[in-house]
This record gives sequence, C-alpha cells and structure tokens, in this order.
Amino acid sequence: MGGALQGKVAIVTGAAGGIGRASALMLASRGATVLAVDRAPEVIDTAALIAGRGGRADAVQADCAAEKDVSAFVAQAMRDFGRIDILHANAGILGAFVPSFEEGPDRFMEVLRINLLGPWLAIRAAVPHMGKGGSIICTASVAGLRAGAGGVAYSASKAGVINLVQSTAQLLAGSGIRINAVAPGLVETGMTAPLFDAARARGREGRIGQLNPLRRSGDVSEIAEAVAFLASDAASYVNGQVLPVDGGLSSSHPFAPRPAGS
Repeated sequence: MGGALQGKVAIVTGAAGGIGRASALMLASRGATVLAVDRAPEVIDTAALIAGRGGRADAVQADCAAEKDVSAFVAQAMRDFGRIDILHANAGILGAFVPSFEEGPDRFMEVLRINLLGPWLAIRAAVPHMGKGGSIICTASVAGLRAGAGGVAYSASKAGVINLVQSTAQLLAGSGIRINAVAPGLVETGMTAPLFDAARARGREGRIGQLNPLRRSGDVSEIAEAVAFLASDAASYVNGQVLPVDGGLSSSHPFAPRPAGS
C-alpha cells in the first residue's frame, strides 16, 4: 500500500510513542505528510524518525485536550501544509486499574478530559478544514465494549469515544467525511508497560494475552495498519464503525483456558 496516502495531510495526537508514534510512522510510510502532536517532548523524535525515512513531518508539543492548544495545532497544519485529510485522535491515558470508588474524582475527570474531551475538540477543530474523502480515526479500546478490560474511568471514557464516533458519523452525514474507531486489545506501550512488567516479574510472561484466541499481545504496528486502512480510500465505504484489533478477545466473553492435556 505504499503511496496510498500520497498528497494527504494527517494530524496524529498522542504521537510521542506507542500507538500514536506507530500510526504517524505508518501514515507517513504510505505517503502522508504528518503533524505529530503530544505534550511529551518525545514527539519531536517521532517527526525526526519520519524525516529520517524520507517522509515529511512536523511536531508540536501541546495538550490535546486543551481547546486553545487544539485550535493552534489545527491552524498550524493549515498554515504549513494547506489542508487536513486525516485526523487520528489517539491521545489517551490509562487511569488507575482500581474500583471506581478508590479513584479520586479529580483523576477520574482527567481521564475523561484526555480520552474523551480531547478527541471531540480535535474533531470539532479539524472538520471545518476537511473536505469530501476526509477520514477521522479515534482510538477507542476493547475496554469500551464491555467490562473487564480496564479500570472504570478508562473503560467509561473509551465507551464514550465509541459513541462519539457513532454520533459524529450521523452529524457528518452528506459531508463525505468518514469517522471510525480502532479498539485495540492488549498492546504493549509506555502506557501499559506496568502491566507487562508486573507479569514478567511474577514469571507469567507466557500468560500475557492468554484470554484471546491468538494467545498473545498485540504490537503497535498491527494497530497502525488498521489506522492506515481506515484512513485510506480502501475503506471508503466504512463509516461510523469500531474495528477491534484484539486477537479475537472481543469475539467472546473471556474465560480462563484449561492447561494443555487436561
């Protein structure tokens, strides 16, 4: 699919690492010019990686859930690149993996601010500059599909992202702009590293991802492939949908597998 996004301009939030960086690199490899956005300084490294591979990119440090910052980076994309064809609203935080009553209201609201308000602000700011054929992709999660895959604040925020995508698809009816979401399963990123590190420390690395039929965790590049598909004309009739990329986890209610030979 090299060159499938040639001439297009993409904004990727949460692009300092993990899924966001992988998405930015993947979109650039398909020909898109990328504006990588994150409040972490490592977002500059993402743009440098793209440039080092022959792509075109710029980086912005910004709070992806602050209205003035969002307006500023959308304006920069228009000023520097003249158009916006793709928005990957990916920035997110995990929150505490604890019962909701143990997570303070300030932290709960911060998870909602970053994970749900952030995508809404980015969509609202970018849509006026997008034309027919534009594509918006939000990062949801299997935790937003049903309980048991994340903390309460995180799961609630991602369920909100799913409904945001569905509702916005209706709001954009007739515009020719598509909006979809990817719902990753268990993927090792900077955000989820503590879960992986804890499993390895207990000698349970082999059990990571055991509840999905592929019996493994995912790689950020596998999520980025789905993002690139949804961004491209190959997905021109896919709209208002949530694409789980989870090894099959959401195809069933999770269960503990029996040991081999039992």
